[in-house]
Amino acid sequence: MGDVVSLAPAERLSLAVTGPFGAALGGDPDNLILKALRALGEAAGIGEPTLAVTLDKRLPIAAGLGGGSSDAGTALRLANTALDLGLDEPGLEEVSRVVGADGPMCLRGRSAWAEGIGDRLTDEPRLPVLHALLVNPGAPSPTGAVYHAYDVAPRQADRPKPPTDWSPAGVADWLGRQRNDLEAPAVALTPAIGVALDVLRDQAGARLVRMSGSGATAFALFDDAEAAGRAAEAVSAARPSWWVSPTALNATHVKASD
Repeated sequence: MGDVVSLAPAERLSLAVTGPFGAALGGDPDNLILKALRALGEAAGIGEPTLAVTLDKRLPIAAGLGGGSSDAGTALRLANTALDLGLDEPGLEEVSRVVGADGPMCLRGRSAWAEGIGDRLTDEPRLPVLHALLVNPGAPSPTGAVYHAYDVAPRQADRPKPPTDWSPAGVADWLGRQRNDLEAPAVALTPAIGVALDVLRDQAGARLVRMSGSGATAFALFDDAEAAGRAAEAVSAARPSWWVSPTALNATHVKASD
């Protein structure tokens, strides 16, 4: 589950956007992929990279899933290899900051503790695979507006002590004692997020229900893929206009580490 980025040598830098959510991005000259690749070219001293990039946009826009930053991070890795630039991961992370505070985290593509504004990362290899259901009610949640609403009455952030039990059930219980401080302001601005959260709470076997990032996607954790799949069928039947996707969180990182 996710967007797909591919690139090929070309005479100039270009971006073609396809996929079910591509229409909303097709005419954006400041797409994060292009922004990141231009910054890469500047950092490497080669000018604007001559690459034709294709983005198959399968994730909703302004969904709180880090899709745009992850697309940019993927493009940076691909371009670094295709152009034989030789930048290491810290070098690519530095370039990725141009897309926002989540740039380094999304470029890494693996579980980590993020502190500060997301600029201090510590890998967390103990996180297990978590079976989840993602739902998006189709109402974009603009990040800037959510953070502005949060700034009116901010809460003190901290780094909680890690779980003592790293099993999927133990992590879900631990997450249940944490919070997403952006959830309340996002729901106030976009009430459809609250509806999505309520729908997920009604699903059999949902261990934890939260909003993702700054919204508008909500997610629920389940014990296994079968339970997440059954919930996906139920939500799709009840809300046919919503984007609904069962998935396995952290699966890519775990597979790569085996």
